[in-house]
Amino acid sequence: MAVPTAASVRDENRYRPPTITGLIDLLDRQVRDRPRARALVVTADRVPLSYGVLASLADDVAGRLAATGLRPGDAVAVVCANTAEFVVALLGAARAGLVAAPVDPALPRPHLSARLDALGARAVLVGPAAADAVPLAPVGVPAWTLRVDVSRAGTATAGLDTGAGVVRRVRGAARELTDHDSVVLFTAGTTDQAKMVPLTHTNVAASVRDICATYELGPEDATVAVMPFFHGHGLFAGLLATLASGGCVLLPERGGFSAPTFWDDVRAVSASWFTAAPTVHEILLERSATEYPGPRLAPLKFVRSCSAPLNTATQRALERTLGAPLLSAYGMTESTHQATSEPLPQQGFLKHGSVGRSTGVDLRVLDPDGRPCPVGTTGEVWVHGPTVARGYLGDPAETARSFTDGWFRTGDLGSLDEDGYLFLTGHIKNLIVRGGTTISPEHVEDILAGCPGVTEAAVFALPDEGDGPRMGAVVVVSDGESTGPEILQYCRNRLPAAEVPDRLDVVGSLPHTAKGGLDRPAVERLYGH
Repeated sequence: MAVPTAASVRDENRYRPPTITGLIDLLDRQVRDRPRARALVVTADRVPLSYGVLASLADDVAGRLAATGLRPGDAVAVVCANTAEFVVALLGAARAGLVAAPVDPALPRPHLSARLDALGARAVLVGPAAADAVPLAPVGVPAWTLRVDVSRAGTATAGLDTGAGVVRRVRGAARELTDHDSVVLFTAGTTDQAKMVPLTHTNVAASVRDICATYELGPEDATVAVMPFFHGHGLFAGLLATLASGGCVLLPERGGFSAPTFWDDVRAVSASWFTAAPTVHEILLERSATEYPGPRLAPLKFVRSCSAPLNTATQRALERTLGAPLLSAYGMTESTHQATSEPLPQQGFLKHGSVGRSTGVDLRVLDPDGRPCPVGTTGEVWVHGPTVARGYLGDPAETARSFTDGWFRTGDLGSLDEDGYLFLTGHIKNLIVRGGTTISPEHVEDILAGCPGVTEAAVFALPDEGDGPRMGAVVVVSDGESTGPEILQYCRNRLPAAEVPDRLDVVGSLPHTAKGGLDRPAVERLYGH
């Protein structure tokens, strides 16, 4: 009789990420092996939907979409909150061979119209909550309302009204799409600067596998959807990686993050992890004294942070509060979300202040002349690999600037240490030149956020009034905590004189993008004068 060797035992215990080719077969293994297992938890009653039911809903919608005359490779926009309708629309479109383009349902009507027009979508799938926001007339594209009705027993039906025919002559960037494409995502820039990123089936499959492998996600895992699905953070890390690995996603009743109900949702689904932007982590930390039920009632294996820099003080405080590691990750739409992450504790070192190491991409840091930077030296971060997009739709000039021989120039500044961990220091476009010194506002913001009582900070250039370049800052502080002069003194003790803001104001809140990052153009409009 053969005796198992130590190597074979280790191989049997080694984590294996899900094998998928894209969205079209995302559910197939679970439907085959575990059709009754929970895929989603939905509605105010927190009703579980099984993988079998979810797949049947997606197939139903796929058949109805195919009957409209839509062809493989056609683009359809999905305008919906984080609801069952979004998931069914996305997977239904994929199973019909279509390219889904999630769009923020909260966009003002003119901005939503502009995005649909730029894309050239053949039709728009609308969730119930977003029905009133769809610009029917301005773009001349059929808008079909999708509704998923769920019983308390976990059965469900999908209703899709496709009364209007498909518009075949649509101008827009969608003419560049092929049946190799899976989704189109809009970048998280300001509304007039957002670019369209086509992601192929290969991009999607590689991203989902990498995320699953990084965190060893499996059928025993569950999460609460915090980040919006119309951006890569919520879509790939929160939703698709969980479904591909056989886990369960709770979709909050209102279709988005709700701090008052968050911990109830965590307990209801027995969440083992969640991912969020730093702004959400700050909110949870601030409310933890009265709302967090404790690790015994809400045990978490780990927590993930992405979409913006996470202040080290917040990271450590939340780890102490939750009793779980808080792992920083780094990604962008152009890399199909995740490019790096801190590893699970059993897989490697946690280095606070870093965004971890590569999770499947080739990573390099280059100087302005395109030469590799030595360890610890700051340069521009470039990424390359199976998750990196081919470029931007309808924007060849920006594609040529940002993509070179399969490498994406992120525009982010950072350095690699001797273990390959990436430390970000800012973004090239945000740099402030003051008195011959080039200043990263992100670095100053990090120092400001370390001041006791400061929960968030923003730094920006002020108009030159004849005395040379100036720099301003605004901060949000906890009630009764540090004052403006105290915060400035804190900076003077830790920063060179050129990096200390000339003006600092305490404000009640700061504006953010839809995915939770600081909205710098809005900050400058509000305070940069």
